Amino acid sequence: MEGKFITFEGGEGCGKSTQLALLQKYLENKGQDVVATKEPGGTELGAELRHMLVTGDKDKMDATAEALLYYADRRLHMTQKVWPSLKEGKWVLSDRFADSTVAYQYYGYNKKVEKSLLDNLYKIAVGDFKPDLTIIFDLEAEIGLARSFAKASGMVEKETRHESREIEFHHLLRHGFLEIAKQEPERCIVLNANKTIEDLHQDVLKVITERFGIL
Repeated sequence: MEGKFITFEGGEGCGKSTQLALLQKYLENKGQDVVATKEPGGTELGAELRHMLVTGDKDKMDATAEALLYYADRRLHMTQKVWPSLKEGKWVLSDRFADSTVAYQYYGYNKKVEKSLLDNLYKIAVGDFKPDLTIIFDLEAEIGLARSFAKASGMVEKETRHESREIEFHHLLRHGFLEIAKQEPERCIVLNANKTIEDLHQDVLKVITERFGIL
């Protein structure tokens, strides 16, 4: 079976990482070879870029600098992990991809970065390639932030640079993801993330079944 590239998107604390791990386990139990990865940080050098991007003071760089670093990470991710894995017939599940850059650096910053810049960076780093499916986990910003900060309390290194932004940023972020889904309904599926982990997992499996069939 040919490889599939499925991306998991949403605001802070939406539960996408947990759902990715559950889907990975499900697919592997069905005999599918799965690669679980993330952006930023899906490669060795990407891990260093992740540290720069998600830790520290929220104002240490502007939105344009962020976008450039995210696309440097994305190019490494595509060439070193995603494309080689897909060529081998593996399913690649990625915790965030290019939609996050649009949602955060374009919508979240209230369009301070030109959309054309992000589109050009995508063409340079990724070309015409797109995910086979993108699942967007939609959740009220206040609920997601509470979850995210609770999770971060157990981390040695706090990855809370974006969580530390004003609540308006997170409202714009949520709006951005929903706008992206409206623009590409054939690729994006929006799920209500304000559910139990198991109920949301069942929703994910339903989406996978409808799109690809159960392995």
